[in-house]
Amino acid sequence: MNFFDWQYTWEIFPLMMQASIKTIYITLIGYVIALVLGLFLAMARRSAYRWLAFPATGVIEFIRSTPLLIQVYFIFYVLPNYGLNISATQAGIIGIGLHYACYTAEVYRSGFNGIPTGQWEAIKALNIPGRAAYLDIIFPQVIRPVVPALGNYFIAMFKDTPVLSAITVVEIMQEAKNIGSENFRYLEPITLVGCFFLTISIVLAILFNKIEKKVALP
Repeated sequence: MNFFDWQYTWEIFPLMMQASIKTIYITLIGYVIALVLGLFLAMARRSAYRWLAFPATGVIEFIRSTPLLIQVYFIFYVLPNYGLNISATQAGIIGIGLHYACYTAEVYRSGFNGIPTGQWEAIKALNIPGRAAYLDIIFPQVIRPVVPALGNYFIAMFKDTPVLSAITVVEIMQEAKNIGSENFRYLEPITLVGCFFLTISIVLAILFNKIEKKVALP
């Protein structure tokens, strides 16, 4: 038996690529959740209303202080006892999206904190409606400096998807373990997993670098 069997590698390649599509799907949907929910959490945490700011702060700090693995275990295995019956994939998307929403919330908050106080005062003085103020004045200034951090969390989320194999989500890592257990050859499938994550991570890094340059001020 060869140390690395290329023929066996090509045989399992289609199965691995099929599982990789699910990995990318989970990452994309989870990231959308993280971006949207993180923005609302950041705005809630900065709210002048304590009844809104305190719960948002508590949620963010609690989720950031507990492992993703425990959170997805809780969603998939505990919540069904209270009537929330969802599939493993749905639990994984919710878990990873909620987990990273709390990190993106802090990224957004740093962007909001970077807005000069004078601009907030000018918005109030000019009586600019809240929606117009955020969409036309605040958000464009918040997004530009936080793009690199948001890109880093996207890549980190992508690399954390193997955690979901613990709740039976058949993403690329779980598929590699399933294939390896059939004939006790783990080298080839695990190597393909490593190459997949390395390739996609490099592509994402280049993509976010281009986005960063595109949104940067002249």
